[in-house]
Amino acid sequence: MKDRTKKEIRDYFFIIVGTVMLTFGVYFFKIPNGFATGCVSGIGTILGKITPNVSPGSWIMIINVVLLLLGFAFLGKQNGIRTVFCSLLFSFLTYALEFVMPLSKPLTDQPLLELVYAMLLTAFGSAIIFNTGASSGGTDIAALILRKYTSWDVGKALLVIDFFVAASTFVVFNVKAGLFSMAGLFAKAFLVDSIIDNIQSCKYFVVITDKSEEINAYITKELKHSSTITEAMGGYSGEGKVMIHTVCKRIEAIRLRRHIKEIDPHSFVIITTTSEIIGRGFRSV
Repeated sequence: MKDRTKKEIRDYFFIIVGTVMLTFGVYFFKIPNGFATGCVSGIGTILGKITPNVSPGSWIMIINVVLLLLGFAFLGKQNGIRTVFCSLLFSFLTYALEFVMPLSKPLTDQPLLELVYAMLLTAFGSAIIFNTGASSGGTDIAALILRKYTSWDVGKALLVIDFFVAASTFVVFNVKAGLFSMAGLFAKAFLVDSIIDNIQSCKYFVVITDKSEEINAYITKELKHSSTITEAMGGYSGEGKVMIHTVCKRIEAIRLRRHIKEIDPHSFVIITTTSEIIGRGFRSV
């Protein structure tokens, strides 16, 4: 119970950090430049330009609340308390920043630089949020509703929607904003998945050694991970060997590699990177 509480606190800490990064990327870099790369923030940026009396932050809050209500109506508890928390926090922070730090123009006169920061902050923020099992709501909820009640390919449907949102900036703002928005849309498609893979990446070790007991003891007692041990025979030497299979997180991999070489300098070690480990000590199914 205590470990579960610690995990919940840690997850919500990362949700808040990710949401703050997402909000800063949208408010300080996307909205002032008219970068609409899809999602609710893009729709809010465009509607805020069309309706001067209603700010982008207000539109983002309105749309997110409406989508959350639709999510509860059509999806029930599947919507998830973390997604609700993240969506409302994102909406509130964006709306609050309009009063605390109002912006009437971009921070710099370098739109390409601002696009880079807009994409990096939102991609890192979204990746951190997704890694906790939450999402920022918005069009993700619309996607879940589509998946439940239609046979549409949700990924393609969202890509089409994001494309039209980005394309509309050519009309609502100008050609420059439109071109930057389209560039940002394509960059976003690769950035988030890439960052998530890096956050989740672990190391898979295959250790062929004569000192399996000492190495296995370090893995189980010091790193607190399990291992799988198999008998093997050298194809060239014909000598019997032991193979130890284990997985660990990247920061632990450095320690394990160093200790393996200290225990058995003649060991043969194969290390590969994987972005998805399911099981005790890593991710649940």
